[in-house]
Amino acid sequence: MREEVLFTLDTPYRQPLAVKGWFFGTPGRKTLAVMGALRGNEIQQMYVCSQLIRRLDTLEQAGALGQDCGILVIPCANQFSMNVGRRFWAADNTDINRMFPGYDAGETTQRIAARIFAALQGYTYGIHVTSLYLPGHCLPHLRIMKTGYQNPELARDFGLPYIALREPHPYDTTTLNYNWQIWDTQTFSLYTPATDRIDVSAARQAVEAVVRFLHTRGLCQCEVTQGEPARIFAEETLCNIQPAQGGLLVYMTELGNKVRRGQALAQVVDPCSGAIRQTLCTPVGGRVFFEHEASLINGRDVALRILPDEG
Repeated sequence: MREEVLFTLDTPYRQPLAVKGWFFGTPGRKTLAVMGALRGNEIQQMYVCSQLIRRLDTLEQAGALGQDCGILVIPCANQFSMNVGRRFWAADNTDINRMFPGYDAGETTQRIAARIFAALQGYTYGIHVTSLYLPGHCLPHLRIMKTGYQNPELARDFGLPYIALREPHPYDTTTLNYNWQIWDTQTFSLYTPATDRIDVSAARQAVEAVVRFLHTRGLCQCEVTQGEPARIFAEETLCNIQPAQGGLLVYMTELGNKVRRGQALAQVVDPCSGAIRQTLCTPVGGRVFFEHEASLINGRDVALRILPDEG
């Protein structure tokens, strides 16, 4: 294992931002790069990378990594926002993951993105351990942008149960996933249910998925748990369930549960009188894929997303 400061950037009113990377395997080889927290509330994402670093260190010391294997892990690139409890860059509230491939002479977040992207260039595979843009919890899954360069069959090697293919919107073209793929890296975004809290079980599952991918690709010789057969689906097939008006959100089901068409999944309750304003029912049968995080919800916010049954 080799720890290295990839770049340092001056920040206003605080110490310089030093972004570190941890390297494993054969020097000079660029097989797999893993990017962690780009946002200040991505505690789980940073934790996943920290546990991956520990696991890779153990594998490297045991001589389990192949000669053609070179791995880079960057746990966090936004300590500034993390330290002050802000999701986006604290100085101007911009999102680093909407700044790729970056611009070395631009604003601070553009310069951070440019230097991160330079460090990640040239790797065969890339994993972005990231969080949803919606505030809530989702089932563990991989997401791949449909850039024309994607190979979703590779994602089966992680052994996770779900692989979402996303049709890029204009704002997706400035994300790490999209640009990394265009620059000849097979890229996967890895999601776990938690963001600003640590979910040890989900983190362990994510680390095991990465190691399983390395093992299946012939890059690591070690014992791995058996993965699950993956369902590949288009992200736009997810069914959004939204309340007509806001209030307290009281769930009647849980993330991951199987639900039938017409089943009541949640109630929107008047915060003061306790009257039920609306009962949210699913128009499709399937599995609860996403749940809104906060107990208060606004009208038209996404409360749940249902992955419809196949067929």
